[in-house]
Amino acid sequence: MDENKGLIKKEFKIKGMHCASCVKVIENSLKKNNGINDAIVNLASENAIVIYEPNLIDEKKIIKSIEQRGYKVIKEKDTKDEINEIKIKLFFSLIFTIPVFVLSMFIKPETFPYQTNIIFVFATIVQIFIGFEFYKNTFYALKDFSTNMDTLVAIGTSAAYFYSVYLLFWQHSHHLYFETSTVLITVIILGRYLEIKAKKKTNEAIKKIMDLTPSKATVSRDNKEIEISVEDIKQGDIVLIRPGEKIPVDGVVVEGNSFIDESVIKGEPIPVEKKVGDRVISGSINQYGSFKFKAEKVGKDTVLNKIIKIIEEVQNTKPPIQKIVDSISSYFVPTVILISIITFLIRIFLLHNNISVALMAAVSILVIACPCALGLATPVAIMAGTGIAAKNGILFKNPEVIEIVSKIKNIIFDKTGTITYGKPEVINIISFIPDITENEIIKIAASLEKLSEHPFAKAIIQKNNNDFYSIQTFKSFPGKGVQGIINGKQYYVGNIKFIKEKNINFDDSKLEEFNNIGFTTVFLSDDSEVIGLIIIGDRIRPDSKQAVELLKNKKINIYIATGDNKYVAEKIAKEVGIDFIYADILPDEKVKIVNEVKKLRITGFVGDGINDAPAIAAADIGFVMASGTDIAIEIGDIILMKNSIMDIYKTLILSEKILLKIKQNLFWAFFYNIIGIPIAALGLLNPMVAGTAMALSSISVVLNSQINND
Repeated sequence: MDENKGLIKKEFKIKGMHCASCVKVIENSLKKNNGINDAIVNLASENAIVIYEPNLIDEKKIIKSIEQRGYKVIKEKDTKDEINEIKIKLFFSLIFTIPVFVLSMFIKPETFPYQTNIIFVFATIVQIFIGFEFYKNTFYALKDFSTNMDTLVAIGTSAAYFYSVYLLFWQHSHHLYFETSTVLITVIILGRYLEIKAKKKTNEAIKKIMDLTPSKATVSRDNKEIEISVEDIKQGDIVLIRPGEKIPVDGVVVEGNSFIDESVIKGEPIPVEKKVGDRVISGSINQYGSFKFKAEKVGKDTVLNKIIKIIEEVQNTKPPIQKIVDSISSYFVPTVILISIITFLIRIFLLHNNISVALMAAVSILVIACPCALGLATPVAIMAGTGIAAKNGILFKNPEVIEIVSKIKNIIFDKTGTITYGKPEVINIISFIPDITENEIIKIAASLEKLSEHPFAKAIIQKNNNDFYSIQTFKSFPGKGVQGIINGKQYYVGNIKFIKEKNINFDDSKLEEFNNIGFTTVFLSDDSEVIGLIIIGDRIRPDSKQAVELLKNKKINIYIATGDNKYVAEKIAKEVGIDFIYADILPDEKVKIVNEVKKLRITGFVGDGINDAPAIAAADIGFVMASGTDIAIEIGDIILMKNSIMDIYKTLILSEKILLKIKQNLFWAFFYNIIGIPIAALGLLNPMVAGTAMALSSISVVLNSQINND
């Protein structure tokens, strides 16, 4: 719910939609209601997203508005029954259609008694009972002064059926067309069955993500371990995770260690080690050990739930191209009906065809032109593409981004947390005493820093691999360093100022090389001399250089914009291959740079922190590392769950594939109609063949939308 505007956003699952015209009928019906701010209907996901004012309209009225048009609003769990229902309908349709087809096409009339009567009875069952939904949906559409695919099917099959009834009972003819109407209905139902099966496969990646949250979890309360529903987990709860269990909420490990499979969330195939202090993400799967973690984000605030929400919003939002298609579809069906009538009249009055020939041509036009494929072309490709993207740790915030990102020609990178890891690491260890090894230097320093709160202390401790000396005395000097006694000997760990205060001499010129490239030097000394240096810096991500190279190969200009000094910026830029450098800049200056650069061409900005948020918002496309701040993630257009800039290149490639699929789908959707209608009008297309082609057009669009995960 939008608290500021008092609006509610609600999803309604809809049963009975078959084409782009159905989408338009439902949207128009909903938008006529006072209190509905917006309504977006998606044919591929078979739902409607309605934004409404609860004081003006409620859910019951919204559902009534949809169902008055002949569609059914169902619960999520009922969607599983839909494929079974259509399977049963197809089964009975085949039972009655096959005899009609065989008796009509392969056995001479009056070969045995009541042959034509049997054909009539079986055809009537298919036409009236199995085909009832076509009449029902046509009735509701006409009530709303609109038409849809079912209108074409109802008119086409009715023409063949009732003309055959006329020939049988009034003309006593044996040359009937019952097989045309029955086969058409059966082929259309078969097409819908195959279409639903194919659409289910399209959305498998999303369903896998949605199924990741376990229903139960074990928590520790009042010194007891109890099993509770995941919905009942509260912030601060201690959650116990055993081997093979899914992580129910987000949190921080407080006891134990393990390896966790985060592949479905981040796309990383290799399990990640987790120990005390590390974060765990909801939906990831524990591999080996047991551990406990403290719940930090629960319910809708977990990473998994946010991912699901983002994906659903993308799939239920229409890109500009789909809005054009929807507009075309509203005129398409009436135009086809008009063409069919004109063809019938021309054949009767100008070409002097008999009524049977004219009718078959008109019916073929109605059937071949059903706009199923037109309605599926864009949403199915979007669903397939965003599903593959999510599987690979790339989240699009809205579908318009897909089109824009494929046109990017400039990318501006923040440095820290994007090109680099954004956290201090030990880069190098230098020993000034021949008898003291690098391992010994880091062990002494880590033993002292273990009791420190300084950010660099963690980097030194992680380098040490849990091998510590016992400390006899310890004292901390905030902003300077620490000191302590190990095995009876006094040691100091800190910056140059701290070392000089202890009257230990050191040549400052030796630090210039490190300072100029943005590294921090931590000293280890005893009472008389400096024993060694620990160089701490922000390490470049291993794939940054390759990513920049691939982006440049796509003729994209790469910039770096950082608050670090020019020495640091130049070193990083040179190392990864970036040509354009902006250094020593403030956050508001990043916005100016973005605005200047994007005057030339479509521009993306890559960042992760609060200081990047204005630039992310200003760019045409904002890429955000998932490790970044909530503000940056909220503002960004594309979230990179793996925190790798290589995924920017993958995003560009994927967006190109999605757009190509949409264009191919629209081509085939229009191709069937543009080629099929004239052929049908010329009388070269049997209605049964037309029905098969129409069904295949929808299936081909769904199958073509599958995107390779490479």
